[in-house]
Amino acid sequence: MNPSRATLLPSLTTNISRVASKGLYCSAATTGLRASYSALRPLASSRHRNFSSSQQTQLDFFPPPKNLPNIKFTPPSWPHPPASEEQLNKIEVAHRETRTLSDSVAFNTVRFLRWGTDLFTGYRHDPNKPYIMSERKWLIRFIFLETVAGVPGMVGGMLRHLRSLRRMKRDNGWIETLLEDAYNERMHLLTFLKMAEPGWFMKLMILGAQGVFCNGFFFAYLINPTICHRFVGYLEEEATKTYSYAIDDLDAGKLPAWETLQAPDIAVKYWNMPEGHQTMRDLLLYIRADEAKHREIHHTLANLKAEDPNPFVSVYKDPTKPHPGPSIEHIKSKGWEREDVI
Repeated sequence: MNPSRATLLPSLTTNISRVASKGLYCSAATTGLRASYSALRPLASSRHRNFSSSQQTQLDFFPPPKNLPNIKFTPPSWPHPPASEEQLNKIEVAHRETRTLSDSVAFNTVRFLRWGTDLFTGYRHDPNKPYIMSERKWLIRFIFLETVAGVPGMVGGMLRHLRSLRRMKRDNGWIETLLEDAYNERMHLLTFLKMAEPGWFMKLMILGAQGVFCNGFFFAYLINPTICHRFVGYLEEEATKTYSYAIDDLDAGKLPAWETLQAPDIAVKYWNMPEGHQTMRDLLLYIRADEAKHREIHHTLANLKAEDPNPFVSVYKDPTKPHPGPSIEHIKSKGWEREDVI
């Protein structure tokens, strides 16, 4: 045999094996969601949170930056406000009744989108029918919802930013809160992606939904920001309801794989989850509280005029009275009325 050919054969065989293994991995991918091993089985030890026995390509779905000898870590741009266990458990499902025509338009639009989302994510939660929601189906729904939920804050913040530049005037604090809203929703998504990875079909669904929703919300916000904020307020009502249902199912023993499942490290660090309160149930409590906070923020912003200061970052003359703020200490499920904060 030619010596050069003998030298090339081992490397060629290795490359073919790698290509074949990658091809098998791609063909085995499901059309919906590839749930990780940890989402299907309780962890054996809380000291070592191994969230997947999948291949390294799955574990590196969102890999940290590498080859950075001078950087230890990058903290969140917006640290999460602290929340006590009592505050988390006080969050409840609530609905703001429609009062105007614009409220009705926003609410009915949310109801239509809710129907479409339920259809595409396979969501069924009727207590009068046989139970069909599982850990995998909940993760499908969570991931799809969070890819859409991060759009309104970013679009609204961008348009408020451009408005401030055009008018050459201050925005009075709206931009920061809207961008933080989008950032928080993205952290929800990144947390769930540590537990499961979407398949190609779901990625196509997300791509289409984001493209339609982002552009639609962009033009709608240009026309009527008030309806858009009310729309997001009603949307967050549905999100709060969804996470409340998931917590109820977990407490009822319908999601056994999550009963002892530990929250991913990214969640523990972002929410500053204390020792002994780092389970999947605790994670759902934190995320539900975030959705309830977004519900309060957008219902409040819908009650204000575009020139009003943002009540969630303002400093008030009487600090003894409850006021809107970044935390959930004085949260109002249906939003603050303008006369209460301006």
